[in-house]
Amino acid sequence: MVRLFAALALPLAVPAVITLFIWALPGDPASIICPPEICGGTAELAAKWHLDQGPWHFYSQWVVGALQGDFGNSWRMQTGFPVADLLADSVPRTAALVALAFVPLLLGAIGSATRIIPKQVDGVLSAVGLIPAVVLSLLAAAWVTLTYGAMAYDPEAMRVKLLLGALVLGLADAALSGAVVGVRGITESERTQRYVQMAILRGEGELSNALPNILPALAGQMRARLLGLLSGAVIVEVIIRIDGLGDLIWQGTLTQDFAVVLAAAFGFALLSSLMLVLQAAVEVGVALHVRKSPQVMA
Repeated sequence: MVRLFAALALPLAVPAVITLFIWALPGDPASIICPPEICGGTAELAAKWHLDQGPWHFYSQWVVGALQGDFGNSWRMQTGFPVADLLADSVPRTAALVALAFVPLLLGAIGSATRIIPKQVDGVLSAVGLIPAVVLSLLAAAWVTLTYGAMAYDPEAMRVKLLLGALVLGLADAALSGAVVGVRGITESERTQRYVQMAILRGEGELSNALPNILPALAGQMRARLLGLLSGAVIVEVIIRIDGLGDLIWQGTLTQDFAVVLAAAFGFALLSSLMLVLQAAVEVGVALHVRKSPQVMA
């Protein structure tokens, strides 16, 4: 219930924080976006963007529109262009990037839990994980530029950039090594428990007996890894120039296009909420399984 409540609150809390930040900037928000000495009609734009009646009015109007799928139009980055269309182009790329990067983490976790990946490999993976995502992203961006040049935005080049970005996300900042070592620590610790040893004597499998007890912890760890991938996606998309949510929020911040920033941050919050819901579903499923399992009489 706590995770479900957090999943519902997160998409509302993130825009609220950004709204407070907008009003914390020196000067009137509408004047910051459209200075009167440079462009005319600042008051009309303020009324159109709901910036004329304080932060609560702006926030409430934005949330009502967002819940209906209307994120307004871009203020500066692509003036007048619907932000929902920008999201429709960006979200699938970020989702694909994170999903592709998560595949080696998932395989590494499974290999670690089943002992297919030997413990001796942990040191090598940890050494590779010390390389920051920024460094690997710069190398990938340089390779794309040298290989494709002016054709770097062609569909083929975009697919290559997506694969390279996923590789960077999966290897850098201890993403893969953390998944392998973390899952190994949880499973090996549980294997030493008395009930697992008794299961071995009965001819049962270690992992099959331990899995119901460690599955919530594994789900929490995988969610943390996914959140790390989401955070790293901003760096990877900006440097390699992948048109995803991370690049969108970066470009919106640079141009002070808070309509774009709010929508992109809202998208990240929704993805984080989905992970919380999935973790809660795993925990509830395990609890129901344990509750329905037959009790072993002493």
